[in-house]
Amino acid sequence: MEELISLFLNSVFVGNILLAYFLGMCSFIAVSKKIETATGLGLAVVFVMTITTPLNWIIYYYLLAPGALSWAGLPDLDLSFLKFITFIAVIAAMVQGIEMIIDRYSQALYTALGVFLPLISVNCAILGASLFMVEREYDFVQSLVFGLGSGTGWMMAIVTMAAIRKKMRYADPPAGLEGYGLTMVVAGLMAMSFMLFSGISL
Repeated sequence: MEELISLFLNSVFVGNILLAYFLGMCSFIAVSKKIETATGLGLAVVFVMTITTPLNWIIYYYLLAPGALSWAGLPDLDLSFLKFITFIAVIAAMVQGIEMIIDRYSQALYTALGVFLPLISVNCAILGASLFMVEREYDFVQSLVFGLGSGTGWMMAIVTMAAIRKKMRYADPPAGLEGYGLTMVVAGLMAMSFMLFSGISL
C-alpha cells in the first residue's frame, strides 16, 4: 500500500506528466483561460487516463507483448509494434464516449471545451501514460494508480494555471511578455515549484 501511495504522489507532483515531461502542453496553454473550462477538461483527462492506462495494460500484456499469445498456442508471436496504434484507438474510443456524455448532460461545458475535447484523443499526456506504463513495467494495480495520479496531476496543473491567469489579468507585465509569453514563464515556475516535492519521502 505504501508503494502505491508513493507512486500516486510521485505521479501528481514530482513526476507530473505535464510539468516534468511537458506532455499535453497544447491544451494546457489553450484551455487554461477559465477555471470552469480547465476543471471540466481536467476531469475528462483524469477519467480517460484512469480508464485507458490499465485497459491498455490488459491489451498489451495479454495480446501484444512478446509471448503474450502463448495462451492461444502462439508463444513466439510478438505484436508489440502495434502498441502505438492500439493505445491511440483505445483512447479515441474512450474520448468519444466522454464527448457524448458531456454533450448530453452539460451543453455549456461541451461548447466551452470546443475542439479541445476531441483533441484529448491525441493528447500526448494520455498516450504518454500508457507508454510509461509499458516502459516502467508496472503491474495492473500500479498502472491504475499511475493513470489516476498522472490525470490528477495534469488536472491540478491546468486548474492552477487557470487561477493564476485569472489573477494575471490585473497585472501589468512588460510588453514583450504579454499573453502566451508570460504564461510560459509561469508554467516554468510551476514546474520548478512542483520539483520541490522531490524532498518528500514516505
